[in-house]
Amino acid sequence: MRAKLTILTLALVLGTGVAACGDDDEPSGESGAESAATATPTPTASADGIEAIVQGTSKDTEAKPEFPGPSGDPPTELVMRDIVKGKGPKAKAGDTLTMQYVGVAWSSGQQFDASWDAGQPFPFQLGAGMVIQGWDQGMVGMQKGGRRLLVIPPDLGYGAQGAGGAIGPNETLIFVVDLVEIG
Repeated sequence: MRAKLTILTLALVLGTGVAACGDDDEPSGESGAESAATATPTPTASADGIEAIVQGTSKDTEAKPEFPGPSGDPPTELVMRDIVKGKGPKAKAGDTLTMQYVGVAWSSGQQFDASWDAGQPFPFQLGAGMVIQGWDQGMVGMQKGGRRLLVIPPDLGYGAQGAGGAIGPNETLIFVVDLVEIG
């Protein structure tokens, strides 16, 4: 009887150990929450190219930003990098944001729009679909006084149709945005 109990216990222990090592579609045995929290998208563009834009962008949020042109292939996913961190509450869906911005086409490195040139900041309601998806997603969490780099792939920008003559079809967009006010 004792031998049967020992074998049964051993089988249960080994069975549990084997089940714990089984293929659960999670890398390295991490739970979904752990892997989601540490996962980072791997865009096509080199991290060095994005970092060069971040490091080369002027930090003075009282003046139109200057930044180096892009290099290499554009990223395939939204890139958001704070250049200057703001202060106060973080922007969330439903907030009205007032922004200054410069927009540049990745393919040419040429500016296609800038609120700074118009002399007028741009207000919009975050998450209401008033702007391209890359802006609605990319502004979340920004704080007043912050400056952020957004690199927006075509599927979160203007897609295959482009936008008039200024933005070509399937263009990746680079924006340096300054959050002037959260209202």
